[in-house]
Amino acid sequence: MDVQYGNLSQLAWLWLVGACLLIALGAALMQRRALTRFATVNLLRQVMPKRNNLRRSLSTLLVTGALALMVAALVDIRWGKVWREVPQKGIEVVFLLDVSRSMLAEDAAPNRLERAKQQIKDMVDEMTGDRVGLVVFAGESKQQIPLTTHYDDFKQALDEVGPQNVRRGGSRLGDAIETASHAFLSKSNSRKAIVIFTDGEDQESKPLEAARRAHEATGTRIFAVGLGDIAQGARVPVAADNHKEFIKHDGQTVWSKQNGDILREIADATDGAYIPAGTKQVDMANVYHTYVERVEQANFETAHVNQYEARFQWFLAPALVLLLLEIAMTTWPARRPASASSLEARKSRGATSLDRTPTRTSEPATAA
Repeated sequence: MDVQYGNLSQLAWLWLVGACLLIALGAALMQRRALTRFATVNLLRQVMPKRNNLRRSLSTLLVTGALALMVAALVDIRWGKVWREVPQKGIEVVFLLDVSRSMLAEDAAPNRLERAKQQIKDMVDEMTGDRVGLVVFAGESKQQIPLTTHYDDFKQALDEVGPQNVRRGGSRLGDAIETASHAFLSKSNSRKAIVIFTDGEDQESKPLEAARRAHEATGTRIFAVGLGDIAQGARVPVAADNHKEFIKHDGQTVWSKQNGDILREIADATDGAYIPAGTKQVDMANVYHTYVERVEQANFETAHVNQYEARFQWFLAPALVLLLLEIAMTTWPARRPASASSLEARKSRGATSLDRTPTRTSEPATAA
């Protein structure tokens, strides 16, 4: 049978079940040892009858069994798949990733491109229902991943992205924004967002004009994440056999800096936001919830999802039954049959009380 375990880490609570069982056994042994100090073996049978010992043992087993079943319920064991209709609601987000050579600069560890990939993954991890797609660009732009809600597949495809995905070097941000604006599935205005990850370098492709056209035509909001050092910049490495080399132009080493000004202008013109990540670690989950998530959401078509059926109630219900049985058993009054010696003792006490009852005798009255 195909079984799925939702949260195996909850099995760690089994130590509590074992601890409760050991405590109950230890308490029973300590009580037995304490009673042997005040009564002989023959009297112990009257002090601790077998019926009480059996009740205590059953109580311990019922409680530990209930706790074990509750742990099984927490594990969230599922089996048997069922088809369900799940309404989809969210926004369409196209990530625009710069894969030009300048993104290989190592001022943001390990380099700007790998930092951007991780930041995209951090944002995707916060999404529930949003459609995500990817457009890569350098000297040309192309839609690398169509809009999808399969986040795991999206992140796996993202790992393989690099400068090899585009044939022409350079950086034409305006053309990339134009390509991203045509990647949306929804035809209605708003409910669309483009999130750019770049160092902001552009070779006269007029990105600000392209951003304004996208915003006016479809209401697309653009959020720009600027990567790289703004002040000094960093050298751009190239592949070498035995040592690291850097890109040069006219015999001079090229230093790549972040152009935050153009990114800020793009964000302002489209009612978006500019996030100057630079070389620092940025909480992209907070960026998503603060900016991107606030874009007006749309109702997408209903999705048919084949899900495992949750079976936690099969363990929780028996656990509650065992606890109720334990409560009933411990609170039910115990009736002990009277022994022959106790009956004789009662009879003797009754006879003694009769013997001690005073008798009244009548005497003849004497005349005065």
